[in-house]
Amino acid sequence: MYRVYCELKLNLRVKRKQRIPPRTPEKLSVPSKLGECWSMDFMRDSSRNQRRFRTFNVIDDFNREALGIDIAVSLPAGRVTRYLDNLAEYHGYPRKIRVDNGPEFTGNTFTNWAKSHGITIAYIKPGSPYQNGFIERFNRSYRTEVLDLYLFNNLEQARKVTEEWLTIYNTERPHEALNNMTPIEYKTLQQAALFSI
Repeated sequence: MYRVYCELKLNLRVKRKQRIPPRTPEKLSVPSKLGECWSMDFMRDSSRNQRRFRTFNVIDDFNREALGIDIAVSLPAGRVTRYLDNLAEYHGYPRKIRVDNGPEFTGNTFTNWAKSHGITIAYIKPGSPYQNGFIERFNRSYRTEVLDLYLFNNLEQARKVTEEWLTIYNTERPHEALNNMTPIEYKTLQQAALFSI
């Protein structure tokens, strides 16, 4: 095909690589309160019939609570922002979100959504997942305890197993970083301390 284009002297369309502006990421630190910073990332897997799907994982950096995981074959920016709006109905909008430089996060749909809600986007440096360490740690747990452990027949089954695992993760699993409390216990304790002031 390429030879035919060359012989006919037709111009080949060159797909230009999108340039990412220089990033000066902040040092990864634990926020001082709920909703101060959410971290989010995508993962990939496939079902038993080899149908590929993606997951969109969101956590609150303060108490490492898994706010939700959306699972679908395709997760464009429009779906991502609608999912975040759904999470915000229950948790409120965060002040800041930490993400990588994927097209879903750098496009106008996402950046305009963040701007309209007064949310700062903290981009990590390309190729530096350690700068988004909280979500990367969460992804590893989700990968080993769910995605690598089950052969899903369909997306509904993947969603059901994931929801059950999220409940356990948030309510039954102590975290060393949270003084061996679960994310929900830590959140409850912090909220109680806030109200007692």
